[in-house]
Amino acid sequence: MSEYIKIGLQVCWLAVLLYWFVSGFSAKKAVYQEPLFKRVLLYWFPLVVAVLLLGPGEWFGHTLIRENFVPHTNFVGLVGLVFCVCGAVIACWSRYTLGKNWSLSVQKKENPELIENGLYKIVRHPIYSGLLLLFIGNAIIVGDYRGIIAVVIVFVSFWFKLKKEEKLLVDHFGSKYIDYRKRTKALVPFVV
Repeated sequence: MSEYIKIGLQVCWLAVLLYWFVSGFSAKKAVYQEPLFKRVLLYWFPLVVAVLLLGPGEWFGHTLIRENFVPHTNFVGLVGLVFCVCGAVIACWSRYTLGKNWSLSVQKKENPELIENGLYKIVRHPIYSGLLLLFIGNAIIVGDYRGIIAVVIVFVSFWFKLKKEEKLLVDHFGSKYIDYRKRTKALVPFVV
């Protein structure tokens, strides 16, 4: 697989992480957030495990998770890179749309607003959708079963987190959020 594909993958991740870091300074203050231990255990630890699974394959030796589920060709790498670019754009655009309402963890913000424009018209959690696309693209580029395991871990972590976020949103916005939830899917338009 071409080095340019691997560089493109790194640029996608770097762009998302840099944007998250810089834009995080403008977020509203939290009125409530989950305890640090819970956030680390439920949200950060699974992401670290997924990132490690997608890291250099030499870590895993000659185990079953290093077997290919797709060939390591430039075509497959380009398909994965397209997923990554789309995921990075969706995640950053959605983060931009949330503006000061964004939070890294499950939080209640000062003066929260229910955002229903942009990609939030199509799905309730487009940041998670974008990040999942980024992880899926990364898994395709890696091409090993460890990538599939990483995507499943990230999906389960995001699903658990979005359920907690939605409970807070229902508590705050009531029927307005319930109506929004009825007409808009969580992660994939018309599906989930």
